[in-house]
Amino acid sequence: MSDTPDTDGAPDEGSTTESTRPPALLSRRAVLGVGGMIVAGGTAFALPRGHTAAPVTVRNAAVRRAAMPMATPNPVPGGSLDPLSIPKYATELPRLGVMPSTGVGSFNGAPIDTYFIASRQFRQQMLPSGYPRTTVWGYGSPSASGTFHAPALTIEATYNRPVRVTWANQLVDSSGKYLPHLFTVDPTLHWANPPGGLSGRDSHTVFTSTPPPYSGPVPMVTHLHGAHVTEESDGYPEAWTLPAASNIPAGYATVGTFYDRYRTEAAERFGVTWQPGTSTYQYPNDQRATALWYHDHVLGMTRVNVQSGLAGFYLLRGGPADLPRGVLPSGAQEVAMVLQDRSFNKDGSLFFPDSRTFFGDTTAGGPWIPTTDTPPYWNPEYFANTVLVNGAVWPVWHVARCRYRLRVLNSSNARTYLLKLVTNPLADRPVSAALPIWQIGSDGGFLPAPAQIDEAIIAPAERADLVLDFTNLPAGTVLYLINEGPDEPYHGGVPNTDFMASDYFTTGQVLKIVVGSSASAEGIADVSVPPAQLHLPSVARLAAPSQTFGVSLNEIDSAFYDGAPIYGTLGTLNADGSANSRFWDDAVDVKPVAGNVVEFDLVNFTVDGHPIHIHQTQFQVVSRTGSDGKVRPPQPWETGTKDTVLAFPGETTKLRAYFDIPGRYVYHCHIIDHEDNEMMRPFDVLS
Repeated sequence: MSDTPDTDGAPDEGSTTESTRPPALLSRRAVLGVGGMIVAGGTAFALPRGHTAAPVTVRNAAVRRAAMPMATPNPVPGGSLDPLSIPKYATELPRLGVMPSTGVGSFNGAPIDTYFIASRQFRQQMLPSGYPRTTVWGYGSPSASGTFHAPALTIEATYNRPVRVTWANQLVDSSGKYLPHLFTVDPTLHWANPPGGLSGRDSHTVFTSTPPPYSGPVPMVTHLHGAHVTEESDGYPEAWTLPAASNIPAGYATVGTFYDRYRTEAAERFGVTWQPGTSTYQYPNDQRATALWYHDHVLGMTRVNVQSGLAGFYLLRGGPADLPRGVLPSGAQEVAMVLQDRSFNKDGSLFFPDSRTFFGDTTAGGPWIPTTDTPPYWNPEYFANTVLVNGAVWPVWHVARCRYRLRVLNSSNARTYLLKLVTNPLADRPVSAALPIWQIGSDGGFLPAPAQIDEAIIAPAERADLVLDFTNLPAGTVLYLINEGPDEPYHGGVPNTDFMASDYFTTGQVLKIVVGSSASAEGIADVSVPPAQLHLPSVARLAAPSQTFGVSLNEIDSAFYDGAPIYGTLGTLNADGSANSRFWDDAVDVKPVAGNVVEFDLVNFTVDGHPIHIHQTQFQVVSRTGSDGKVRPPQPWETGTKDTVLAFPGETTKLRAYFDIPGRYVYHCHIIDHEDNEMMRPFDVLS
């Protein structure tokens, strides 16, 4: 096995050396220690506390790499398959097709597009040809063979034309028996908890000893991220369902706490009947044209379900906030790209941590319950050691000399990508861009004006609408899409100055681009408008707020293992500006009134940047205020409408949102590992 990756003969000039690289950077936990807990406002821990600190061994990649040149291959840990042994750019970039509908129905006398989409287990070639296929979960249409894929095929929707989807949990084997999870499920978290029965479902169980991982039937509920919908169609974390399997254990809850309530609402509102193992949601599509995405959202298990493959694009087109056909690259020149980091084992299976030991901030093997307060299986963040685009590891994309529109989604658990086009993927970070990127849209649709940038910053769950112009590049030009973001949570700053850039040989590379013939020679009629000349739909600014909510972003550390997080939380602000942590089942604090413009002040008391997502609405970023009191406006790529925003450490991020649908929704961190362990809260929109 070679100890260096296949880089397609990329030159090594410009790579760092020991004498020229900047000072070694330690990880956030190694440097800051993150000592001391943020007290949870009188809320008791569900896990017992220890009394004395124990020695820890920090696993973080930045710490391990600090003692060696940054140009040395040293990927983050993962499965048994060495990422350096995987050939790069051996697989052509997969193109995500369109999810087939089941037909056209009628709702209130108007047409409605209907879908039946199931979640299933299958095998897919994610690694290059010659490597084993990978067992994954994904969405597809049971009536159309070949439609199951991870990430899923794209739902194409039209402005003001509703879409109705029946989401089916079909995680069963060929005999109808439930399939266990691909990964380790931690039952010590506040989670869906089917074995708790009706009275104990969606609960946080107190254990007197460390329990084994959960191995029963898998609960699921699908959320259309960024959608403007009524509450029963939002994919509430407690509205899950188990598959309609033949062997559900006696006493298990088969649906979540909110499932029956929302089933009744759906019947009254849309005249639909939910069958066992399914939920039928309706999306009005009455918002700005944009790229949404769908993914599992079950309480306490979202990280493992999405990591298994349950994610897909939903493209909404048309209406007053879209552009006429032909203005932007379309057809084969519009490419959806889902970015995910994954680790593999030698048999092709996906790797995900099965113990808190993997994170490296506790003693190996514990102790856990009842000696300490640390979850035995949950890891605070998970960073894998390969990068997938549309389900393929490090693919190659052959393009013509024309313009392309990229609809980019970051579907990773915790990784923020800093994407840049360069000629040498191993050059020292930060690299000079070889081709500018034009960003024309974000989560909620088009920006007010195109933004020319060298680097696209895309946090977990964020989307970026980009234009790349290869028109004037010579045939045969080779470019690389690289990632300058860190192998840990992104907190802002400059690569290799404020944080250590991701491993150059693995997670620092994303995609190879090979430029071919001219558009005309390829039979392409590129009539799109050059990005600098685009006139984008206007974005109306929201009025002054009628309500304001202060939200604290907090981390609670172990009382036993120094600096080891055991919860992330979203809380309130005390009168003196300090944080008051709140947990999932605490009383609702945020209660916007329908018809009001609401302001949120997100105050980050942690050392991580957190991508915060608010359901039901698309908000506007107003400002960021640092600890020094300096106020910064939003970045050019944040000047449209968004549903997810990076809240940086020590700062107050101010947002404005308009709510108009009464009901129960949630807001949360979209580092999914955080979301699954208390960094999510419900809110009620009042009528």
